Amino acid sequence: MIEIFLLSTLIIAIGMVFLCVKLFFIKDGSFASQHIHDSAAMKARGIHCVMEQDRESRRKSKSAVSETTIS
Repeated sequence: MIEIFLLSTLIIAIGMVFLCVKLFFIKDGSFASQHIHDSAAMKARGIHCVMEQDRESRRKSKSAVSETTIS
């Protein structure tokens, strides 16, 4: 049981080291943005964030449910 715990801890530690290599050893290192609106390839294909697509469809359609909430 202890061997499995130590092995899994070692694997997680190695993974963390690999994730941090770019941050620590490269000047101005940072992770790239994972958001769809920051991707040039997605913009070229006309793919937007779900929230933007929803907002756009609500503007186009007059029968869509409004964004206001009833209290």
